[in-house]
Amino acid sequence: HLEARANKRCREACISAMMGPSLGPVNLFGEGSQEAKGEQARMSSIVGALAIADLVKTSLGPKGMDKILQSHSRGGSVSVTNDGATILKSVLIDNPAAKVLIDISKVQDDEVGDGTTSVCVLAGELLRQAAELIEKKMHPQVVIGGYRLARDAALKALRAAAIDHSDDEAAFRQDLLNIAMTTLSSKVLSQDKEHFAAIAVDAVMKLRGSTNLDQIQIIKRIGGTLKDSYLDPDGFLLDKKIGVGCPKRMRDCKVMIANSPMDTDKVKIYGSKVKVDSVSKVAEIEAAEKKKMLDKVDKIIAHGCNVFINRQLIYNLPEQRFADAGVMSIEHSDFDGTERLALVLDGDIVSTFDTPERVKLGSCELIEEVMIGEDKLVRFSGCPNSQASSIVLRGANTHVVDEAHRSLHDALCVLSQTVKNTAVLPGGGAPEMLMAQAVEEESKRVASKHVVAMEAYAKALRTMPMHIADNAGYDSTELCAGLKAKHHEGRHTWGLEMDRGGLGDMVALGICESLQVKEQVLLSSSEAAEMILRVDDIVQCAPRQRQQ
Repeated sequence: HLEARANKRCREACISAMMGPSLGPVNLFGEGSQEAKGEQARMSSIVGALAIADLVKTSLGPKGMDKILQSHSRGGSVSVTNDGATILKSVLIDNPAAKVLIDISKVQDDEVGDGTTSVCVLAGELLRQAAELIEKKMHPQVVIGGYRLARDAALKALRAAAIDHSDDEAAFRQDLLNIAMTTLSSKVLSQDKEHFAAIAVDAVMKLRGSTNLDQIQIIKRIGGTLKDSYLDPDGFLLDKKIGVGCPKRMRDCKVMIANSPMDTDKVKIYGSKVKVDSVSKVAEIEAAEKKKMLDKVDKIIAHGCNVFINRQLIYNLPEQRFADAGVMSIEHSDFDGTERLALVLDGDIVSTFDTPERVKLGSCELIEEVMIGEDKLVRFSGCPNSQASSIVLRGANTHVVDEAHRSLHDALCVLSQTVKNTAVLPGGGAPEMLMAQAVEEESKRVASKHVVAMEAYAKALRTMPMHIADNAGYDSTELCAGLKAKHHEGRHTWGLEMDRGGLGDMVALGICESLQVKEQVLLSSSEAAEMILRVDDIVQCAPRQRQQ
C-alpha cells in the first residue's frame, strides 16, 4: 500500500514538472529584448510620429520659424535652418515610427527637392485623425481602406486642376519664376526672391531638360550681401589657383584633365626601404626619380595641350617644367571639380599618357584668373558644353550662406523636375482645400463605414492651410472658414495671401507650385500613415553586450 502511494506521488511530481513551464509565461525573446503589442504598440508609433510632425510644423509656410541645430561632436558647430529634411536629418530618434517620417522626408528631398516639411506635417495630421477613429473602436484596416479611397479622389482632383503652359515659352518661363519665388518665399532668401528666382530659372533653362544638377556649380563666398550673388552667364568657375610661374591667362585652350600622381620627384623615404653603400647612390636614385617625373611631364606636353588640370597634387619640379613649356597647370581640382570640368570642357579624364591619339582633350576659348571678394578663382569662358553654369553666393556669414545654398538647391531641384513634368498648380493652401472638397464629394457616393475615414482625411488636408496661417500669426479658423466658402462657390484658385493676412486669387498673385511636388507629398504622406497604422507589434532587440 505504501509503495503504491509513493508511486502515485512520483507520477504527480513528474507531471507537474512537465506541465509547469508550459502553463507559465513563455518568453520567446532573449534577455533585454522588449515587446509592445496591440493598442500599446500602435499608440507608441502614433505618438512618436506626431512628435516629429509637431517639431517641424512651425517651420511650414512663408512665415515659418527657423530652428538652430547644434552639434556636440564637431566642435559644437551650429546651423540655422527651416528646411524640413535638414532638421530631421540632424535629429537622433529612437522611435521606429518617427524614423519612417524622417525617411519619407529624405525621399521627398531626393525626388523633388521641396515639400519636405509638408510631407511630415500631413502624415502627422492623417495619423492624428486616425488615432481619434481608432479610439472610437474603428478597426485600423477600415481606416486604411477609407484613406485609400480618399487619396485616389484627392489625386484625381489635383491632376484635373493642374495648368500646363509648356506650349507657350514665355508663359512657361513665368510659371517657373512663380514656382521658384513660391519655393524661396519660405526660406532665408525670401527678401530677394525675385533675384534668386531669376538666377535659378536661368541656370535650369541652360540644362535644356536635363535633371543633372551636377552641371550647376554653387560657389559660396562670405562677404557682401545676398543681393551680390550672381549667375556667371557665359563661364564656368573653378575654386582653385593657377600654378606658380604659369601663364595666368590663356586663349584657345586645349585642356588635358588628368587624375595622376605628380608628386614623385622626391624619394619617399617612409614609403620605401633602399639599402645603399654611399651617399652618391642616393643622389643617383633621386636623379632617376626626377628623370622619371620629367619624362612623364614631356609625355603630357606631347599631347599638344596648353592647359593641364590634375585631380591630385603637382609638385614643384613638374610645375616648373610646365611653366617653362608655357603650359598652364592647375592642381588638386578634387573629385567633383574634375568630373564637372570633363563634362563642361567635353574632354576625357586621363590617367596614363602612352596613347595620345586616343585621348580627347577638352577645349574652351579663354581661361583666366578672376577675383571674387578676397579670393582668386579660375574662370573658363566659351565652353563647348553650354549647359553648365556657376552660381556665386555671397552673404554676411557662414550660416546665411549655407542656408542660402540649401534654399537655392531646393528651388533648382523643383525647377528641374517641373521642366520635365510641366504642370503647375495654384499655391497658398488652394490645392489642399480643393482636394478636401473632392474627397467630401466622393464620400457621398460611398455606402460603407469607410466614409468616416474619408471625412477624417479631408479634415487632415484642411489643417495644412491652418498651420500656414497660424505660423504667420493670423486667425487660422476665420481665414480657413472663408477659404472653404470660396472653394464651395467654385473659386478653386483662391488661397491664403500671407503678406496681408487675407484671401486672394493665387493665379493673379503669381503663387504657384509644381504638380510633381504636391503629388509626391500626397502619396508619400498617405503611404507613411498607412504603414504606421498597420503596426500592432513592436519588437526591440536586446542591445549587444560589451565584453569586459
